[in-house]
Amino acid sequence: MTIINSFSLTGRRALITGSSAGIGFALARALAQAGAHVVLNGRNQAKLAVATQALQAEGLSVSSLDFDVTSAASVQQGVDAIEAEGAIDILVNNAGMMVRGALHEYADSDWHMLMKTNLDSVYFVGKTVAQKMIPRGTGRIINICSVQSELGRPGVAPYMASKGAIKMLTKGMAIDWGPLGLNVNGLGPGYFKTELTEKLVKDPTFSAWLVNHTPSRRWGELEDLGGAAVFLASDASRFVNGHILYVDGGVTATL
Repeated sequence: MTIINSFSLTGRRALITGSSAGIGFALARALAQAGAHVVLNGRNQAKLAVATQALQAEGLSVSSLDFDVTSAASVQQGVDAIEAEGAIDILVNNAGMMVRGALHEYADSDWHMLMKTNLDSVYFVGKTVAQKMIPRGTGRIINICSVQSELGRPGVAPYMASKGAIKMLTKGMAIDWGPLGLNVNGLGPGYFKTELTEKLVKDPTFSAWLVNHTPSRRWGELEDLGGAAVFLASDASRFVNGHILYVDGGVTATL
């Protein structure tokens, strides 16, 4: 195998949660361009259909299945349905949300909803897919972390807590499942232009602060994540396990 061939995902099947838009959609495009068949996931059938058709129009091998990643029963049904069509070789746990607010004023309902979406989903989907991968002795799991797995900002303490927990859950998965043939790593995006950050991008004060504190001196573009995701999903990273790869323009390297 040549080094270039080690990055190929031809013949592999990937499940990406929360992939009808934003980072998940960009990662789906990248893995499919590298040769994988990608199963998109979300709860909104209409959005999934649009996303699936858009990628298929690019000549990519993509299908979709809607199920609720915050429900263990729904996850089990969804994973079983996908596996009935073919083995899941790659899992990307991307589903997530953000609810901003001062911690002392934060609604308990928002805390529980955020933790279910950001953290419980990684546990439910990760464990369920791992139970399929382990008998095969191989598999790649990528958990989407964040620069907030390491760093903080005002008004996002619950989000920071969830992403910090995903970082350590990733390491725990690698420790428990590495001896069984699985590679589990995290991908930590910095500040990227997405639907979720649109208000921040348009805020000249925040945007100027961010650019000036980013060594690469710009916001991240979604295409910047593709290469890192393909690396972690492929044989090129076969001896990388329990690692968090930050794609942040250098934000985590500076004060």
